[in-house]
Amino acid sequence: MEERGMSREGIESLLQEKKLKDLSYKRVLSSMCTYPHEIAAYAHNKFLESNLGDSGLFPGTKEMEDEVIRMIGALLGNENAFGYVSTGGTESNIQAIRAVRNRKRREGLSGMNIIVPETAHFSFDKIADILCIEVRKAALDVELRVDVNSVEELIDDKTICVVGIAGTTEFGQIDPIKELSEIAKDEGIFLLVDAAFGGFVIPFLEAKYEFDFSLDGVSSISIDPHKMGMSTISAGCILFREELYLEELTVLTPYLTTKEQCSLIGTRSGASAAATFAVLKYLGSEGLKEIVRECMRLTRLLVRGAKEIGIRPVIEPVMNVVTLSFPAAEVERVANALEERGWRVSVTRVPKALRLVIMPHVKEETVKLFLEDLEDVV
Repeated sequence: MEERGMSREGIESLLQEKKLKDLSYKRVLSSMCTYPHEIAAYAHNKFLESNLGDSGLFPGTKEMEDEVIRMIGALLGNENAFGYVSTGGTESNIQAIRAVRNRKRREGLSGMNIIVPETAHFSFDKIADILCIEVRKAALDVELRVDVNSVEELIDDKTICVVGIAGTTEFGQIDPIKELSEIAKDEGIFLLVDAAFGGFVIPFLEAKYEFDFSLDGVSSISIDPHKMGMSTISAGCILFREELYLEELTVLTPYLTTKEQCSLIGTRSGASAAATFAVLKYLGSEGLKEIVRECMRLTRLLVRGAKEIGIRPVIEPVMNVVTLSFPAAEVERVANALEERGWRVSVTRVPKALRLVIMPHVKEETVKLFLEDLEDVV
């Protein structure tokens, strides 16, 4: 740090220099984040100083967070769900597993394990480390969904949770949550649905999927408004069917205006809660449905165009995630060639494929330009 500060003009110039080094989302097809809606950005800036970690000082912000929980809960089949606005899917997943871990630990259980699909988000590897829990990975079926039989084979008397993914990060696939719900009920096991990406997509698809609190066996859902919910980064949400699991996360905070808190972090931005409140109120379910409808139209356009040049998807897209099949040795070459042309794409693990996410910043012209470059590089 310099002894004397810089001028406002100097800071603005420096910030602009750094901003120009960042990529715009215009040619980014690898990210599950996007530009926030303008109303979300407005609300975020208006509540920059609010701290939900000491919410007694910011009752208006707390009211917005409570309403966000109600609105998202209603979207996911239970407007009376309990939860809070988190920093994103990683925190939400940690907290869900921590809640059931704490409850089972108080009951005297040790050496616990959870079961996740092989396609589970890397946050579950962090959970294994942080919570000292064994994470068992269930095999997939031919459609790249978790294999229910594999899940059942992995369950033992130390299993405290099964995880299903509603919108897998790599393939956009939806696990058979209804079947997992039945297993969870039969075995008396906590079921977490990781809907970080799919939570704001699946309710608005033409095809209908059972994945939320309408299934009795679903105990908790994580969902990210900063993805397809059009909120600002970082805005996640963790929801529980029963309040008792939220209580398992509670610690005393005697020197704050509220005497306890259940979030993982202490100081907690109220700006992202305000942004989420504003954008959900502004768009409503019809606005969200229109965003999903357009993303799916462009997804179909991309797949159709890829097929016309002889490239097939690994699976027919369920939501706005496309994986294109190439010989394994070719995938990295194609990805690198596209990057040289200014595109940002990603590569899946197994099977290895080119992965594209059609977020709201992707326009029809973008898809057509991408297909032209794709044809050239293959």
